[in-house]
Amino acid sequence: MERVFSFKMMVDKALHPLVASLFFVIWFGGSLPYAYAQLTPTFYDGTCPNVSTIIRGVLVQALQTDPRIGASLTRLHFHDCFVDGCDGSILLDNTATIESEKEAVPNNNSARGFDVVDNMKAAVENACPGIVSCADILAIAAEESVRLAGGPSWTVPLGRRDSLIANRSGANSSIPAPFESLAVLKSKFAAVGLNTSSDLVALSGAHTFGRAQCLNFISRLYNFSGSGNPDPTLNTTYLAALQQLCPQAGNRSVLTNLDRTTADTFDGNYFSNLQTNEGLLQSDQELFSTTGADTIAIVNNFSGNQTAFFESFVVSMIRMGNISPLTGTDGEIRLNCRIVNNSTGSNALLVSSI
Repeated sequence: MERVFSFKMMVDKALHPLVASLFFVIWFGGSLPYAYAQLTPTFYDGTCPNVSTIIRGVLVQALQTDPRIGASLTRLHFHDCFVDGCDGSILLDNTATIESEKEAVPNNNSARGFDVVDNMKAAVENACPGIVSCADILAIAAEESVRLAGGPSWTVPLGRRDSLIANRSGANSSIPAPFESLAVLKSKFAAVGLNTSSDLVALSGAHTFGRAQCLNFISRLYNFSGSGNPDPTLNTTYLAALQQLCPQAGNRSVLTNLDRTTADTFDGNYFSNLQTNEGLLQSDQELFSTTGADTIAIVNNFSGNQTAFFESFVVSMIRMGNISPLTGTDGEIRLNCRIVNNSTGSNALLVSSI
């Protein structure tokens, strides 16, 4: 059975978008980043009512051959929202006037799933031409990915529009990195209007599924912070296993599971791993191993109470999804997620393999 929490059901029962908007303001204590009222879960009810079902169908097919695609799509939504808001800018390719965010350091040879997004867009366009934005496809795909991996479900606020530009320099500076300290992570969350304790810990919990390359954590294994020694917060048994997987002069693109216990399941084991110093990324372990941090108690709570984690994750995902959306007449509804409309070839969708 889907894990659907009481606040979701309350929103589902709202009889008017204003009621839903007021509920979210009350639920979040009036602290929701930017304006929730611009987005509504019912946005496509009259124009593309089956959009979530269509996206889910493409995702289910992709999961048959790529078990990590759900985590990859969720990460695309994260990286999109942290750069000028949730506007689909991460999906844009290079052009004569656009420097793609795909080639920013946090994304280059790392962000993936763009072909699956293309297939989702093609399927949605086939059913509802020119209606659903690429930014909303990412938001829906993230929710579906989490739910299909055993995590919580939520009603996704919709109505975002797509950006006309990308911001590579913003991607380089704004997206949280795997080797950053807790203080830096907190500053990046605060910069986009997210809470630096509950939102930070809950959203980091998305690392309960997916993979990471050796290059993202090898600095912890041999020469942490220039010390010439491994990261002292890394469990020694886990350290030995990671050193075998990622030798100092080895292939740094080798993958390993972010959650060593349940790699493809969305659950609370990520937080239990932190308690035993088995967080893969420095940015993960910092949540528990930074002396005196207010995040430690939250990690402990989520480790022992998966329902609390799921509830907080839903709240934080909705908050993140509402960072600076383009709405109304701002931006556009891209016909091809990779290029803005009226560019050469932009009005022709990429060939879909679905």
